[in-house]
Amino acid sequence: MIAAFSITPIGVGEDVGAYVAEAVRVVRASGLPNRTDAMFTSVEGEWDEVMDVVKRAVEAVEARCGRVSLVLKADIRQGVTDGLTKKVETVERYLSS
Repeated sequence: MIAAFSITPIGVGEDVGAYVAEAVRVVRASGLPNRTDAMFTSVEGEWDEVMDVVKRAVEAVEARCGRVSLVLKADIRQGVTDGLTKKVETVERYLSS
């Protein structure tokens, strides 16, 4: 599965980069394939692994601010591996033709 998620600390003002970095640090330390862009962090793995990482990322931010908003979207598809790369490669292939 691939889960794309965004964690936003509530009540800390507009500068949330340090809080978001705490969540991304958890994801990167997990060892699961991941990618972070301007809006979401995506992580790939088995259901329990991915949900554990999301939970721990939320907890890392929550520990610093007390209130967190989580947006999560998941692609649950059995038998697919390296979806983070393959999905993008497919789109790029269509764009180049």
